[in-house]
Amino acid sequence: MLSQKTIEIVKSTVPVLEKYGKDITSHFYKRMFTNNPELLNIFNHANQRQGRQQTALANAVYAAAANIDNLAAIIPAVKQIGQKHRALGIQPEHYPIVGENLLGAIKEVLGDAATDEIINAWAEAYGVIADAFIGVEKEMYNEAKEQPGGWEGFRNFVVDRKVKESEVITSFYLKPEDGKEIASYQAGQYLTVKVQPEGDEYTHLRHYSLSDAPGKDYYRISVKREEHGVVSTYLHQEIKEGDVITVSAPAGDFVLELKETPAILISGGVGLTPMVSMLNTIVEQQPEREVMFIHGALNSEVHALKDEVASVAAKHDHVKNFVAYSAPTEQDRQDMNFDKEGFIDLEWLKATVETKEADFYFCGPVPFMKMMYRSLKEWGVASENIHFEFFGPASELEEPTEAVTA
Repeated sequence: MLSQKTIEIVKSTVPVLEKYGKDITSHFYKRMFTNNPELLNIFNHANQRQGRQQTALANAVYAAAANIDNLAAIIPAVKQIGQKHRALGIQPEHYPIVGENLLGAIKEVLGDAATDEIINAWAEAYGVIADAFIGVEKEMYNEAKEQPGGWEGFRNFVVDRKVKESEVITSFYLKPEDGKEIASYQAGQYLTVKVQPEGDEYTHLRHYSLSDAPGKDYYRISVKREEHGVVSTYLHQEIKEGDVITVSAPAGDFVLELKETPAILISGGVGLTPMVSMLNTIVEQQPEREVMFIHGALNSEVHALKDEVASVAAKHDHVKNFVAYSAPTEQDRQDMNFDKEGFIDLEWLKATVETKEADFYFCGPVPFMKMMYRSLKEWGVASENIHFEFFGPASELEEPTEAVTA
């Protein structure tokens, strides 16, 4: 239990964290990886280079400080981050390392302004926050291990099939090497893949959304080959059918709610992967539920899983499928295989969806996400009916302090 004085000191630093938060977290990561380079086996190097991890941590630290007198308010965020920590294999012994380097970074950035009183208060507060994470994650580790077909840590899976879905996206069908049962999952969750390309000093971990309904004897992930993506390039170019990769049990809190309201699934680019899982889950478990699948892509050459989605829509009267191409090919124009030229926008959404009394799920690149969030809020869709997922560290959309996550 924190003393009132500690709470007051930590809360007094909120304006400073708001101003210097990213500087502090940038220093923090440099310090930590210098002092503990083995943690480079866990963290996403690309997110470090792009600054996304630093921004996400700065927002988390800011939220913790602002709510230090009411930590229950940040438990949803703790659980969301905890899902990723469990999937990555973050352990209790990592928290003292983080704490030591975070306090050191605060001292470096703030200089003389970081008095002993402030540092001691933050050390005490960090201990309480770390305990909250450790407790939440312990439950998650136990659940992942004890569930039917579950396991601890990472497990070997064989690539049973490798299917090219578009010019940039390939699906991998994974079956357990030991032939035993696999854990179920909720539509929208992801697997975490661990690889170590030949000649690379460190292992690399990436989250990939499961792209099929649960209940199968395999997991399917559909991976976009990123231009400078170490793991995606490795999977596309090096991994063959019959090869073995290691994954942790399914995780994630962006999940489909099996409600009676219409489900509007909106995606951009590779953001369609969790949406296809949701679509397939609905038609299997709620065949009478109204579903609209709305996807935006450059053109048909990079539009993955389009035949699968179209087939589902053709077989189920309650499923409608709409496609927007921002740069259709001449063949696309001849085939008339899309519904809108350009980007998904509010005007088209209103004309297509017709009702805002539905649950909206969306996923895609950050600019797409910002546009979707802004459009749905402008339309007046209730916050509790807006659900979204970021690929990678969470970013801000428009109102970062508002709870609008799945």
